[in-house]
Amino acid sequence: MAYGAIALIPPAVVIALAIKQRTSFEPLLIGCLVGYAIIGFHDHSNVFTNFVGSFEGVMGKEDSVWVILVCGLYGSLIGLMVRSGGTLKFGEWALTRIKTARGALMGAWWLGLFIFLDDYLSALTVGISMRKITDAFKVPREKLAYIVNTTAPPWCVVVPISTWTIFIANILESSHVAAKGKGLVTYWKMIPFVAYGYVSVLIIPLFIYGVWPWFGKMKKADIRAEETGQLTETEFSETAVLDISAMNPDKKSKVIYFLMPILVLLAATIYFDIDALKGVMVAVAFTFVYYMVIKVGTFKQLSETMFGGFGSMLYALAILMMSYVLKDVNDKMGLTQYVLHSASPYLNKEFLPVIVFVSLSLISVTTGSSWGLYAIAIPLVVPLAQHFGSNVLLNCGAVISAGVFGANACLYSDATVLTSQSTECNNIDHGLSQLPYAAIAFCLSAGVYVVMGFTIH
Repeated sequence: MAYGAIALIPPAVVIALAIKQRTSFEPLLIGCLVGYAIIGFHDHSNVFTNFVGSFEGVMGKEDSVWVILVCGLYGSLIGLMVRSGGTLKFGEWALTRIKTARGALMGAWWLGLFIFLDDYLSALTVGISMRKITDAFKVPREKLAYIVNTTAPPWCVVVPISTWTIFIANILESSHVAAKGKGLVTYWKMIPFVAYGYVSVLIIPLFIYGVWPWFGKMKKADIRAEETGQLTETEFSETAVLDISAMNPDKKSKVIYFLMPILVLLAATIYFDIDALKGVMVAVAFTFVYYMVIKVGTFKQLSETMFGGFGSMLYALAILMMSYVLKDVNDKMGLTQYVLHSASPYLNKEFLPVIVFVSLSLISVTTGSSWGLYAIAIPLVVPLAQHFGSNVLLNCGAVISAGVFGANACLYSDATVLTSQSTECNNIDHGLSQLPYAAIAFCLSAGVYVVMGFTIH
């Protein structure tokens, strides 16, 4: 059944409550219940039964299991590296070479560009490894979180190879945009059209170097950190406590304890055709054995640390799973189809790319969905582009940009949640302080799509 504009109510409820309550899980839960209450009223079904069925369906999906395992195992790996003393030593090593707050922020930017294979890997690794360094220069966590988040999903769609490019390449093949086996090559041709990806990443140094001044909540955070030394506005308490004590205090920590697991993680992920799950499984297993052999910790300590690290991700995973339920609600209410249908009277060859970008950005930022949006929207946008004679790859690039904007701007997207986790910055504080900067990149990208719509054929 088509619900029309009513489909906007559940995400609107979530956003309003998240801003008011400065939390994420409860607003998502209420928004999902509101959505199923509307559905139940229309088809005379039981709200609770619908909600439980949706939750069970989400938890039973292969994608959800993948996310739980990947995030949890990243937590295990981070827990092991922290308790080995390697992460602390890396911070101390970096501090001997970084002399200013600007240098610390640029260090986070460069590290984000280096870890490009997966947005989860980037968000968690860069946040936890750079936190101590930026803290030393009284950089507010909101700034670090902005850089970490904006060099995670946006950069993953600009580089030639990542978990994002592999996933989208498969969709291009199934949508007949690319021939069988040519999805990745076709995606490479599309990279210049993924405007939000490179625009959002490239404007970061402009703020770091003062070419464009910091403003809004980010500027207030600067003043707060400088005058009071308080690096966060709201106390971060949205995660299980991660034990950071050394497993073996008598064992002198080394930078290699941090670098070796990261290198193994990157190498294993590449070896298994950019499979983040297989990569992190290998990395955790290697790190466990490596630390045991060099006597960083006992078998029992390493086991407890591994499970403790996994447990530290539970709150973030709860938010992610509930956001998937919200996506299920939105799909049942036809939100994507409603927005595209509403935009259809304004479609023409020249303005199709920017309209696709703007309308799908609205969906992405209200649902927190990126990959799910691609799976639904690309097969819908391809025939639209062909009908109007607009460049298909350009319009597909606009779809990709919309999903990445949502990953940055949505208060409860996986990128926002995991960035908050790694930087230990309240999820809503991070989301709201970053939003104006994502909006600037959005407006610039929209301008790029207007120009491309008239010049790319």
